[in-house]
Amino acid sequence: MNIKRFPLGDLWTNGYLVWDSRGIGFFVDPGGPVDEVIEFIGNNQIQLEMVLLTHGHSDHICGVEGIRPLAKKGVGIHEFDAPMLEKPELNLSLFLSKPCAAAPAEMMLKDGQVLEMGSLRIEVIHTPGHTKGSCCFLVKDQEENILLSGDTLFARSVGRTDLPGGDPRALEVSLRKLAQMPDELKVFPGHGPETVIGAERVNNPFWPTEN
Repeated sequence: MNIKRFPLGDLWTNGYLVWDSRGIGFFVDPGGPVDEVIEFIGNNQIQLEMVLLTHGHSDHICGVEGIRPLAKKGVGIHEFDAPMLEKPELNLSLFLSKPCAAAPAEMMLKDGQVLEMGSLRIEVIHTPGHTKGSCCFLVKDQEENILLSGDTLFARSVGRTDLPGGDPRALEVSLRKLAQMPDELKVFPGHGPETVIGAERVNNPFWPTEN
């Protein structure tokens, strides 16, 4: 499995390009201009299957229309956040200097759904709390596993819950889902550096306590 991080947009949101040994892959969270991403995909002859969105906030979706033409199967987002694509007042860009919107997604993602792209197997994990439709993506390629956590889980922190659609109790339940995962699992968040589940279990002040 190959993964490359692209810091995109004014908030340097982490966009991730993931592809297998045959060059088949997908992109997660195009949060700003994607010229660099498109150039990399072309130079490396990567076949882009889909654009997947961890949630619908503007800093994760404002580059969607730039990269959508390359995605063979279009864009996927959880059904609860799907309306945010089309409405700047919902994705919060209306309150920023650059309102953005995108056409509807081609696929509505659901909890437990499995997508296969080449040798990559992507499991959708619905993790509400930051938004109602927030998701993490557990990606498997043979013996290698990674978690793309969006704004649900950061290194030593979590996504904020004080924006519309946020719910601290829901986020705690979502974190309990992630707490079932192995310590060695690599986590690639929507902002900041990568981490592993074990480090968050020990050091993250928001990590749920065991009952």
